[in-house]
Amino acid sequence: MKKHTVLVTGGTGGIGKAICMALSDEGFSVVASCSGNSCKKMDIWQEEMKMQGYSIPLVRGDVADFDSCTKMVQDAEQLIGSIDILVNVAGITRDGSFRKMSTTQWQNVIRTNLDSVYNVTQQVINGMIERRFGRIINISSVNGQKGQFGQTNYSAAKAGMHGFTMALAQEVAHKGITVNTVSPGYIATEMVMAVDEDIRKEIVKQIPVGRFGEPEEIARVVSFLADEQSGFITGADMSINGGMYMH
Repeated sequence: MKKHTVLVTGGTGGIGKAICMALSDEGFSVVASCSGNSCKKMDIWQEEMKMQGYSIPLVRGDVADFDSCTKMVQDAEQLIGSIDILVNVAGITRDGSFRKMSTTQWQNVIRTNLDSVYNVTQQVINGMIERRFGRIINISSVNGQKGQFGQTNYSAAKAGMHGFTMALAQEVAHKGITVNTVSPGYIATEMVMAVDEDIRKEIVKQIPVGRFGEPEEIARVVSFLADEQSGFITGADMSINGGMYMH
């Protein structure tokens, strides 16, 4: 069986890191991308990964910029070969009520969270079509499903990711390519756990299972969707939110 190759954008974040590790454990050849401030710590990230038994190369690229993504994917393919599986994880938040939201807050989130899906996927889709195999997995959010106060930009971008998923899934299904969305709820990443404890307790009260999710639980679903035997699942949105939002 061919050892499939994977590019994970935003691979240095909490969820991205868990996805990289899980896919490596499944025998995939993985490369992660970083951008901006996350690239400043890339040596530390790789050293931490090596201490846990993983050797995952990193490539630089601004997912909000098409030309930068072209170079990023070229660099990734030089390291591990043509990309068979793309996991679009990279994203940011710039929260604020809509009436006070600046144009910069809106545009930065849309460019990084939604335009990025086009920017990176466009680099790999033709190769997947030629090889008649591919997996595209877009990491959205529960707030893209239900909306969230103070996140019109983020919710719009994350909802748009699944619209992209459903449309592209129809275009490439007959080419052996699946396109799916994973929508996490509140996950115990460093960013979430840095929130004030009282606020975290209030969030947990809204989650029927009574806890935050773990990055590894998101990674488990990504691994399942990336598998060759998951070829009949496409255009789906997998909710992983502890029952916080059911639909």
